[in-house]
Amino acid sequence: MSNTKPIQDNNGMRLDKWLWAARFYKTRSIAAEAIHKGHVSVNTTTAKPAREVRVGDTIALRQGHVQKTVQVLALSAVRGPAPVAQLLYAETAESIAQRQQQQEQRRLAPEPAAAITQQRQGRPTKRQRRALDQVRQPWGERWSSSLADY
Repeated sequence: MSNTKPIQDNNGMRLDKWLWAARFYKTRSIAAEAIHKGHVSVNTTTAKPAREVRVGDTIALRQGHVQKTVQVLALSAVRGPAPVAQLLYAETAESIAQRQQQQEQRRLAPEPAAAITQQRQGRPTKRQRRALDQVRQPWGERWSSSLADY
């Protein structure tokens, strides 16, 4: 079990490896991809996957629609169980409040599919489909307007 304990030292470690060890991303390559896309910043500056992360750094990251800001508390070279990974960081109070506010807004937002179902009630019937075909093809089977058709 000694490998899963966080290491307290002043030496830095790679950002992508820390994000992986802290269980923000499932693999290091996914963490590196998120960093390249600009979803992760360290101390309010854009970062690269090989950037050194040190204890006390502030990391802002986005996972899907969720924005998080965390403070680095410890470094770990290995990916351990979730309870150990949670010891590596502390989410800021502002981040928690903002995340809960966004969650509440998404909960209260109207369902997008409800607007579609109010306009149309499912698939058209056979009669409605034939009416649509007549509107789309006013000239029947005649598609060209060459003189040979006259």
